[in-house]
Amino acid sequence: MPEPIKVDIPHNLGREAAKARMAGGVGKLADMVPGGGTVNHRWEGDTLHFTVTALGQTVASRIEVFDNKVHAEVDLPPMLALFAGKVRDKLMQVAPKLLK
Repeated sequence: MPEPIKVDIPHNLGREAAKARMAGGVGKLADMVPGGGTVNHRWEGDTLHFTVTALGQTVASRIEVFDNKVHAEVDLPPMLALFAGKVRDKLMQVAPKLLK
């Protein structure tokens, strides 16, 4: 099983504002996975759990919102592990835009 992709994105919005912005842009998160399509999501406290269906595979992810950063983890299935670099790069592009 590949290691999850982990990134921290700093912000200065405060926890509640960051959560609101992440919630408003959750549909854009499918763009981070090549061939990404459907996004399902749910909140548990300050953690957004979401899945993206891509190339017949389900990519499980979570974003934990803190007062000064957002911590994201993406669990790629073995079949999509070769896209890990691209997914990480895309996540680093998409997530900060959601916080603006």
